[in-house]
This record gives sequence, structure tokens and C-alpha cells, in this order.
Amino acid sequence: MNVLIVGLGSIARKHIAALRSLDPEVQIYALRSTRFSNSVDGVTDLFSMKEVEEYSFDFAIISNPTSEHQKTIQQMGVLNIPLFIEKPLSHQLDVKETVAEIERKNVLTYVACNLRFLDALLFTKQYIAGSSLRINEINVYCGSYLPSWRGEGVDYTMNYSAIPELGGGVHIDLIHEIDYIYWLCGTPSCTQRIFSCSSSLGIKSYDYANYCLCYDDYHVSIILNYYRRDARRSLEIVCEGETIYVDLLENCVSIDGEIAFRSSQRIADTYQLQLAYFLDCLRVGKPTFNTITDAYNVLQICLES
Repeated sequence: MNVLIVGLGSIARKHIAALRSLDPEVQIYALRSTRFSNSVDGVTDLFSMKEVEEYSFDFAIISNPTSEHQKTIQQMGVLNIPLFIEKPLSHQLDVKETVAEIERKNVLTYVACNLRFLDALLFTKQYIAGSSLRINEINVYCGSYLPSWRGEGVDYTMNYSAIPELGGGVHIDLIHEIDYIYWLCGTPSCTQRIFSCSSSLGIKSYDYANYCLCYDDYHVSIILNYYRRDARRSLEIVCEGETIYVDLLENCVSIDGEIAFRSSQRIADTYQLQLAYFLDCLRVGKPTFNTITDAYNVLQICLES
């Protein structure tokens, strides 16, 4: 299996590890932005589309900065190969025509939102689908501390997350939360948003986002931030007869305060699971459950005024 990667950052390395676990014989190539880029062991560097076109690839992984996604998708579209695109699809809605062109070419796509493979969320989705629960309200929260994301010695203010022009901002970085609500609940009838960058972090990108998604019988509140030191990531579903609470960091589900489900699965495991899923879709030729069009729908919820 030959795989092309565009963007060899930390996320790409997770995908590489997952690929090698699934197929030890995989041949990995990377389209590099400069000949001065640091090489990665076992990865063949390519430096132009002309070089890329000399090879035959089973699919491409797009994991470069979000602000470069649209240009890269257009480049890869010329190859007519399946695309595994790291979330988010883009940081702007002007990607719509690119999405339409990829769909016209019938290119198989998957936008990587690995929380869809988290056991606690899978349990919750199945539990809701198998019940007649009347949902009254859903509350989603994700707060973590941006300065600790990249480790000690890294200036968080220079990272893309802190720079809006590069696609930074908590609303984009933590689009997972919007994605899994779209996966669980579908498209809302309307969305209200509040964004701000007024916290003590002192960055230019949005460090706080608050969404209200409207559905026929209930509303969903989503709160995201970059400045919480004691990280929390949770989903609360308030039903007529019970309350479901999902702790995503602990990978467990409580119903009315009693543990109903717990998993030892690690977040790292979800990267391998989603790649295995994508490879299965490739093998049998079936569409994925998070196509480039689905990801554009999520991006509209995230950004559209």
C-alpha cells in the first residue's frame, strides 16, 4: 500500500503510527513544502507535484495547517485518489466550490474526527437510538489549557492555534464537539454563536466559543475554551426520565449518577480504529460516514453567520 501525506506534524505522526500498526509493509511518502524540512524515518520525501505524479498512491492524508487545506485538496483532486483529511475541513466557508468539485469527481473522502470512534460516545449513540427517550436539553463542554498542548518550552502564542490567519481558534480546533453533535443529532434548524478572545491568554484567535443549536424538540449548548487548566470534556443529555452524562476524558457514561459504561480504550486507539474504518471503506468501495460534504455541513454550523 502506498500512502501520500501532506503535512508531517504531530497529527500526521499519529496517523503514520496507526498505518504501520495496520500494515507493516505500508510505503509512506510525504509532499514537503521545502527541501530543508526535517526528514522522518521511513518516509520518502517528495518536493513537487511532478514528483508525486510519478507514483501511484492508494490514498492521500491531508494534515497540513488548516489554512492550507483548500489548496491541498485542489492539488490532490488532480490525482483522483481517495482523501483522508484531518479535521477541520477548512477555516473558511469559501471551500464550497472545492467540495462540489471533489464530489463531482466521485472521490472517496473521509474527514478525520476520531471522537466518533470513542467507546463512550459509541455507547451513547447506540443507547439513545435503542430507546424512546424524550430529550429536553443537551449540554456540551470542552475546556483545556492551550499553553500545555505542545509541551514545555513551546511558545503557545506562536502556534497556529493562536493565529487566526493560520486557521487558529478554539471554535476550529475543537470542532470535534460540533461534529459529534451533528453525528448524534443531525443538522440544526438554526444556530446562534458567541466568539471572544478576551481571556488572560492574550492571543488574537478566539479562545472562547458558545453555541446554541436549535432542534425541533430541544436545544444544544456547546461551550469551548482554551484557558481551563483543569481540563474537562463532557456531554450531558437531559431527558424527561433520566440524565445521561458522558465524561470523554475518562471514557465513561453515567445515568442518573450511576456508572452505566466504562472503557479502558485510549484516545490513541481511536486513530487506529478510524484508519481501519477508512481502509475498509476503500476495500469495499463504500462512502464513509463523514464525507467532505458532511464536514462542510459541520463547518457551516461552526462559522456561518
